[in-house]
Amino acid sequence: MDRSQQEFPKITDEALEALRQRIGAPIDPPSPHLTEASRDGIRHYAYGIGDDNPLWTDDEYARKTRYGSIIAPPTILYGFDRIASGYVGGLPGIHAMYAGTEWEWFRVIRPGDRISGKSHLKALIEKTGAFAGRTIQQIYTTEFIDQKNNELVARADSWCMRVERDTARERSKYHVKPSEYTPTEIEQIKEEYRKETRRGATPRYYEDVKVGEKIPHIIKGPMTATMCITYDLGWGGLYLRAHKLAFEQYDKHPALGIPNPQGVPEPPERVHWENDMAQKAGVPAAYDYGPERISWLGNLVTNWMGDDGFMKTLKAQVRRHNILGDVTRCAGEVVNKEIKDGQPLVHLQIWGDNQRNERSAIGTATVVLPTRG
Repeated sequence: MDRSQQEFPKITDEALEALRQRIGAPIDPPSPHLTEASRDGIRHYAYGIGDDNPLWTDDEYARKTRYGSIIAPPTILYGFDRIASGYVGGLPGIHAMYAGTEWEWFRVIRPGDRISGKSHLKALIEKTGAFAGRTIQQIYTTEFIDQKNNELVARADSWCMRVERDTARERSKYHVKPSEYTPTEIEQIKEEYRKETRRGATPRYYEDVKVGEKIPHIIKGPMTATMCITYDLGWGGLYLRAHKLAFEQYDKHPALGIPNPQGVPEPPERVHWENDMAQKAGVPAAYDYGPERISWLGNLVTNWMGDDGFMKTLKAQVRRHNILGDVTRCAGEVVNKEIKDGQPLVHLQIWGDNQRNERSAIGTATVVLPTRG
C-alpha cells in the first residue's frame, strides 16, 4: 500500500516486542461497568441479550426455585471486567476484533455479589490470515473474585485478533450487502420468537438426556444499531465515555480518538453502529459485539437446561462478522454425558448460523443437571 493512502498505524516488531514484555504481569484494569450484581444490573444485562427468562428478572417466580431469589445470566460477568470483554493493551491504532472466550463458572451469581476481575496477558500468537494478513491473537486470563469472601466465581480466557485496518480494507473480499426484509419475512421472524421454548421450572434430568438430542434453536436479530446500543446499556461497552471523560480518555490513549466526518474524535467502537467506520476495518457494514454473540449462545444453553441446571463451561469462538441486517439462529446438540467427580455432566456442541447459511459462531458447553436419584 502506498504510504500516502495509509490512514492507520501498522504492526511493528518493536511495538509487538514491547507488548510481549507484559505477558504474565497483573493489569490495572479500566473502571468496569458493573461492580455489584444489583437487580437492575441483572435485568439490564438479560434484556440487553434479549433473554426474558424470569429466573433473572421476576422475584416472585424466582422465590419458588431452588435459589430462593433471582440469579444472573452467567455471561453478565462481561460487564464486571473490560479486559475479558476485549479492552486490549498495546499496539496503538491496531484494530481489535473480539474472537472468543473460554468460560468456567464455579457458582451462580446472586444479587448483592460484589465481583471484580483480576487479569493478565496470557499469550500473543502471530498468525497470517486471509482477512488482514499479519494478525496477532492476543489472549488474556481473567479471574472473577467475590470481594466479600475472596471467592473465585469464574475464570475466563478471552482473545481478540489484532489487525491493521488499512491492510484489512485493501485485502477484504467480504462484499456482502446488508440484508433487507419484506413485511412477510419480518412476520415469519416474529413467529420464530413466539415459538421460542424454555425448560424453566420443569427439571431436565440427567437420566432423560440422550446423546444426539437436538437443542431447540433460538433466533436473534435482524441485527440493528439499536440492538448494539441495548447491549451496551447492560454491558457497558469498552470505550464509551461522554464529554470531559471522553476527552480525558483520548488524552491518555490518543489512538482511540479517531476523527469522525465532522473532525470530532470518537472511539473505534463506532464499528458497531457506523458502516463507514466498519468499512475502514475491511467489514462491509457495522457489526455486533463478540461478547454479545457469545452471550446468545449462553442464552441457548440456559433455556435448554432449565432452572435446576448449572452451566459449568461455555467455550465459544466468533468466526464471522454479524453485520447489520443479519439474523442469527443459535442451536446445538448433545454430544456426550458422563458422571465425573460425582457430577452428572452433559456436553453440548453449539453454534450460530446466519440467514446466508454461514456458521458465524461455534462452541461447546458443559452443564450440570439434576438426577432422579
